[in-house]
Amino acid sequence: MLDAALRRSGGSLILTIPPSYAEQNGLQAGSRLEILVAGSELTLRVPKAKPKLADLIKATPHGAQRVQGWDEMGSVGKEL
Repeated sequence: MLDAALRRSGGSLILTIPPSYAEQNGLQAGSRLEILVAGSELTLRVPKAKPKLADLIKATPHGAQRVQGWDEMGSVGKEL
């Protein structure tokens, strides 16, 4: 387990991330992290990358049949 000290910057507190964690997860200044809070526990997590439409289209099998009326259907949630 690592031990870290908080620093103050304006009205915020800042926590530094160990360089080994940043390197292991490809993080740099400006990278986004998910912050989960449960009672006194704080968890940082690298968010999963959202798939790009071009990658999804490439992964679609050739010759796949289209469903009748699919293009006219409305969205129902967070499809991507």
